[in-house]
Amino acid sequence: MLPILERELAEKLGWTTKEQLLDYYAIGQSTPGIIAVNVATFIGYNRCGILGGICSTTGVVTPSIIVISFLAHFISNFSDMAWVQKSLAGINVAVAALLTKAVWQFCRKSVKHAWHFLVLAAAFSAIFFFKLNSVIIIVCSALVGITAQLIKTRKTANPQETKE
Repeated sequence: MLPILERELAEKLGWTTKEQLLDYYAIGQSTPGIIAVNVATFIGYNRCGILGGICSTTGVVTPSIIVISFLAHFISNFSDMAWVQKSLAGINVAVAALLTKAVWQFCRKSVKHAWHFLVLAAAFSAIFFFKLNSVIIIVCSALVGITAQLIKTRKTANPQETKE
């Protein structure tokens, strides 16, 4: 969904910029729910207020609900067949590839400095190896970003301090 949102909303319709979309992804990641639905809700709200948020959320969720309900009804009848199980395993691999591509694109756009990469590596390590709760990682990453911005702002506000 994320590459589709980028192509449709930023490139074709121009309703948002790619930078704003990255911000929406980050906010959508830290709020409960599916990222694509959260992003659609944010954009709908920014375009047309509460009604826009409701309509965009409904527009993103409804097709998925219909398709999933339709497939669930039929798959339960065939789920014991080997070819159905193999097909679903292949779909899982394809979804993993799509997610990997989305993560790679997100990293290429987000990681612009060495300290960005350090935060990325630390967050990945904390979640993957140490099984830390992602909420803790998000809060810590936000604090690092806020601190970095405060330092950057202080340096630009007082250029004499950086020369001394």
